[in-house]
Amino acid sequence: MPGVSVREHERERDRAANLPEQLWDQARLAAVEATGLLDTEPERVFEDLAGLAARVTVSGRAFVTLVDDRRSFWKACVGVDTVEIADRQNPVQDSFCYLLIGLGGAPLIVEDAVNDPRTSGHTSVGPMNIGAWAGFPLLAPGGEVLGSFCVIDDRPRTWSPADLITLETLARAVSAEIELRQSLAAAQKALALSVDLAHSLQQGLLPPVPPRIPGIDVAASYTPASRAGRSDIEVGGDFYDLFRTRGTSWGLVMGDVCGKGVQAAQVSSMARYTIRALATDNRAPADVLDHLNTVMITQGSPRFLTAVYARFRPTPGGIAGSLALGGHPPALIRRADGSIRPVGTPGTLLGVFAPSHLTDARFRLTPGDLLLLYTDGATEARARPGAGERRKNDVFDDSDLVRTLAATTGMDAADTVDYINHTLAARHEGWCSDDTALLALRVPNPHRT
Repeated sequence: MPGVSVREHERERDRAANLPEQLWDQARLAAVEATGLLDTEPERVFEDLAGLAARVTVSGRAFVTLVDDRRSFWKACVGVDTVEIADRQNPVQDSFCYLLIGLGGAPLIVEDAVNDPRTSGHTSVGPMNIGAWAGFPLLAPGGEVLGSFCVIDDRPRTWSPADLITLETLARAVSAEIELRQSLAAAQKALALSVDLAHSLQQGLLPPVPPRIPGIDVAASYTPASRAGRSDIEVGGDFYDLFRTRGTSWGLVMGDVCGKGVQAAQVSSMARYTIRALATDNRAPADVLDHLNTVMITQGSPRFLTAVYARFRPTPGGIAGSLALGGHPPALIRRADGSIRPVGTPGTLLGVFAPSHLTDARFRLTPGDLLLLYTDGATEARARPGAGERRKNDVFDDSDLVRTLAATTGMDAADTVDYINHTLAARHEGWCSDDTALLALRVPNPHRT
């Protein structure tokens, strides 16, 4: 037949043989394909249920079948000697299953296959030695008939009410098993997508490589929190940004939105780009954060945040700048001689109180000095859950961070960030109790190698 595919030709032939239209229903065929069970190896759960049906009904043979538009595939077959997958099926027109599919969800009960008008003369009665046949539909979550759960007896017989109740119950169990597998597969797929989305969102909030600033050494890192008993990653609210504002001036922000998830990501993104827009006028840090606070309150932000914003410029002697703290931990300066001092005056959280109370604090970095910004994941790191009573209150706190930073004297920005991360990981055996962001600026010391 010119222009007609082999499959279409087969369908026309089967329609001519009075097979039911439901057999080719696209929603049904899609539901069968979605089970993922066609042409798969035998599995104990299905074989056990079929075996139970054969024993309870004393019928000898039992099948779990999935029916597409051309064959009945036997996912389980008891009482039939088959080894190869190719042998565990028969053409759709040679199976009683298409009769059941044509009933749209009702069972097919045949007590005398030779004399029952529905099956008399059927091509499978003799070759398969079918005396009696009883089957209940396997249903997809949407109600589509996937196939049948059936038993076959060599001789005609009356199926007892107990037989039929047993078959109906076992058919529901098979349908439930198939639905559970599909739900699990869908959940796993959704989880994989959510993990990818979380990574994408976080990467959108955190520049993967900070921009180069002539004469300044820069490094940053972000470590997501560990999730007890879970393999997924939920996007956090920590963010940082480093950007040129005007002329030779630069802006540096680090923030931490309360909570996690999509709302936290939205607030992080809004805060980051609001600060970028405000910073183009070279406003003082306290003014930038105050305007961000107003925007958050006006828009009814669902989350508050803490942030530190610094404005600075390279100078012939290093870096000169100022910063403000909006409820955020103070920045730390590591001098070339190894001494550590905090920078910043505590200020109000952003997105909660109006007016805000924020103060600018000046700072200078000379050759060998380093400025460290961090989120509270670095100063509230706790032991892994279940680590025992002895370590329950073992928190890596502010004083630990100061001592760790002092131990990095002479290191460049990248090595300093790596050292802090390794120290945190070693302290709590790789467990990260909260998202942790670090960003370091260092003025290189031309007299050190």
